[in-house]
Amino acid sequence: MKGRALFLYNDRAGRGRIAHKADAIAGILREGGYDVLPHIIEFGRNPFDGHEDVDMVVAAGGDGTMNYVINNMKVKGLDIPLAVIPAGTANDFARALGMRRGALDAARQIADGEIRRVDCGRVNGLYYVNVFSFGLFTTTSQHTPDGIKHRIGRLAYLFEGIKELKEMRTIPLEVTTDERTFKVDALIALVFNGETAGSLPLAPGASINDGLLDCILICKSDVLLLGINVIRHMIGGYPSSIVYLRSRHLHITSPLGDIATDVDGQRGVDFPLDVECLPGELKVLAPKKR
Repeated sequence: MKGRALFLYNDRAGRGRIAHKADAIAGILREGGYDVLPHIIEFGRNPFDGHEDVDMVVAAGGDGTMNYVINNMKVKGLDIPLAVIPAGTANDFARALGMRRGALDAARQIADGEIRRVDCGRVNGLYYVNVFSFGLFTTTSQHTPDGIKHRIGRLAYLFEGIKELKEMRTIPLEVTTDERTFKVDALIALVFNGETAGSLPLAPGASINDGLLDCILICKSDVLLLGINVIRHMIGGYPSSIVYLRSRHLHITSPLGDIATDVDGQRGVDFPLDVECLPGELKVLAPKKR
């Protein structure tokens, strides 16, 4: 027996389909040698209450679910392997780990996987696995109703994001990195631990194993030029309206007081911001490197 595995799943994730596959996933993990404890996540409660002695946790859901599980795991002081089954609208962290999209295929990868360490981000004490952001479009996932996401998937984010164009504004920032301090008026700010957001490779070359955060600050331009510059950035160009930097630490302030932030698709923290990369902070159970 490999140990006791707490299997947490968000029964609302991925259009609710994961709940119908929970028994099959648990069966695959048991065949792999784990004593499995299935448990539906009740948001607002710590899923590790009464399960502090488990040897690992398997979480099925999207990036928001992973964020919830990891922060509650940290509250308990647990340093146990986390395995991820992608079951959300966006599954950027699962993709970074090399997990297959199908839930049962991912379960088989876990049953035959290996333990390794990956980086984690932290902002004002809140942990995140993929991206911390604020500005235009960055809180779209918070405002998109679950019913729409279940019906049309990631397109729901696009439709909700179009509404935000009506209130497009820049945010004056002072940014301090490991090497310098500068001021910038940013329309969008993203601080990546991983490489993608909503499957878009916005931080090309970023890695969850490099000990650094990848920060992208997009300055204001008209809507058409904004899109062109983002595409240029993703294919390796250097548009002047995009500031791209890498740092282990960031301190960000603004004279504005009503800036909404987002952490892995969930409500974030308030300014001022202290953002850091924690190298090797997370123990994960991921596919074996071939």
